[in-house]
Amino acid sequence: MANFTTHIAVGTVVSGALAVVTLAADVVAPENLLAVTLAGVLGSVLPDIDLKDSRPSKAMFAGLGVFFSFAVLFNFAHKYSVAEMLILWLGTLVAVRYGLHAIFHRMAIHRGVWHSILAAAFSAAATAVILYHVLGRHEGVAWLGAGFMFIGFMTHLILDEIYSVDVMDVRVKSSFGTAVKFFDKRYPQASAGMAAALVLALVATPPTTTFVNGIGSRSLWADLQSRMLPRDKWFGLYRPGSRAASVPVPTGANMETGSIPERTADEKAAVSEGSQGDAPAKGAPAGPAAAGSSAN
Repeated sequence: MANFTTHIAVGTVVSGALAVVTLAADVVAPENLLAVTLAGVLGSVLPDIDLKDSRPSKAMFAGLGVFFSFAVLFNFAHKYSVAEMLILWLGTLVAVRYGLHAIFHRMAIHRGVWHSILAAAFSAAATAVILYHVLGRHEGVAWLGAGFMFIGFMTHLILDEIYSVDVMDVRVKSSFGTAVKFFDKRYPQASAGMAAALVLALVATPPTTTFVNGIGSRSLWADLQSRMLPRDKWFGLYRPGSRAASVPVPTGANMETGSIPERTADEKAAVSEGSQGDAPAKGAPAGPAAAGSSAN
């Protein structure tokens, strides 16, 4: 299996590449893009949470402890005294960091159900729930974060599977086939529990309309294709022999919300003309049609 350094490095590269494409497509505000990118990086190390003494496990439960302790603190800030709030805050932190950590690892088995596509789906759904209900992000942003989480999680599983093949000795290690699986058939109860958790998470997830309509928008892919190569000079210095169509870099006017407002008829016509080889009008905004301007 790949080590922590390899997982975090590859996960960061994959999430960063996705972030570049997402930013170029102009589908999310930069402040929200940071959150969804971090979800992808987290997903790239999350499968190793079932290793009791691993850095991902310690970091994950430490982060959960901080998150829930402050959530409790803010919830009871106007109800209890300072001394009582300190006890609640510290008690929650210790209970989650050490208590929940110990309980989890008494039941978890490395390369068990957490090394499965089922766990990746649960983690993605949980990410959408947290971003939408806890952090108050727009539903489109929540599902974008879920997508980043899923891709980061799958990157970890695939990387572990690749490391199960010893290319130098031209042999397959005994761990081959244990990293990428739909569920853990060795422990059906654990797999059933993960499936139940996935169902509960899906019930609490936000609507998918914004995300599906945005990703499926033809204008999104037309805009993105037109921005793949520079229109004139590379970095303003080098002029290639061929000229690639492009659109102006977004000014940020449409990126103040979590998603991009729908285009007007004139803007859609400009995009259609640009995709046929004509550059869009100067100052025309880039980006796909997406849902409302209620995002944070």
